[in-house]
Amino acid sequence: MERREFILASSGYALSALGLPDMDSITRRTKTALPGAIRVGQGEVAAVRHMVKALGDSASELGGGHARHLAVRYLTQDVAPWLEGHFTEATGRDLFAATSQLVHLAGWMAQDEGDTPELRGLAQRYYAHSFRLAAEAGDPELSATALRGLAVQCVDLGYRAEAVQLGEACVEYGHQLDNPRAVAYYEATLANAAAQDDDRRVATKHLALSETAIGKPTAAAGDSWAAHYSPGRWAHESGMILSRLGDLDAAEEHLHLALDIHGLDRRRTRAIVLADLAGVRLRQGDVDGAMATWSDFLDCADGIRSVKVQAALQDMRVRLRRYGGVPEAQELRERAARITG
Repeated sequence: MERREFILASSGYALSALGLPDMDSITRRTKTALPGAIRVGQGEVAAVRHMVKALGDSASELGGGHARHLAVRYLTQDVAPWLEGHFTEATGRDLFAATSQLVHLAGWMAQDEGDTPELRGLAQRYYAHSFRLAAEAGDPELSATALRGLAVQCVDLGYRAEAVQLGEACVEYGHQLDNPRAVAYYEATLANAAAQDDDRRVATKHLALSETAIGKPTAAAGDSWAAHYSPGRWAHESGMILSRLGDLDAAEEHLHLALDIHGLDRRRTRAIVLADLAGVRLRQGDVDGAMATWSDFLDCADGIRSVKVQAALQDMRVRLRRYGGVPEAQELRERAARITG
């Protein structure tokens, strides 16, 4: 079965959002551009890539709730006319690939901005559109990355079977790539989905495959999200998979690895890892260690507009209720209340 047919044959949340990519779209557009259409070259492609990096850096630092409207405005007002412009086939493929990244970023921003039906649906549509653009550009790495966005969203919403199917599709695309970080990215996606589905065998297998891939030498980072899947990000994701599987000691070790060895200097990312580490320490019975880590988490969390950070703040406040007589716990709850407003 063709990969596209596999995706379309699957039913349910997210999978049904993927329309059949028009694989001849770019070739056809090079021959049918309307008179007066904007002439598009590599300069426009470079502009899209630059904006993806600039907006992505901002969102990684401050959360998806910051500047999403800028990404959407740039997409609709500047980039959309270019997609209908006059370009060579090679430029068209580069343009579609770059736009796929921009659309994916808009989806990630919407998903990270809030947990409402409107934002969830918006993110899903952006990810599906990103997939179609990437597929039409003939870029398997960007195609897989868009599917990963859908898989992670399914995990977050509890659509476990769909998450596993999308994770399997990511891994299938990854087999085409000579990029160890991308392979690690997609193998960890499937491992995470399987862990959420309580499938220890599959989760353990693909977590090991992701570890093997992330340990291989890699070429200089490219433009895609997968190319920037660092050992630190892998350590964080692996730590949470191990936590789900019940191996708390290994989970704590991986989260320390992410923070202390690899840094993870983005405030949003570091805040989330610290919150996860505090949760693992609490489950281990290390209350003092959990509170110390939550204090560091609050230092990072202030000013970040991310649904994950807000969820971590609420989770911390609820868990600290059982320690009402402990001054440190009350102080943490008061600090969290000031951040959440």
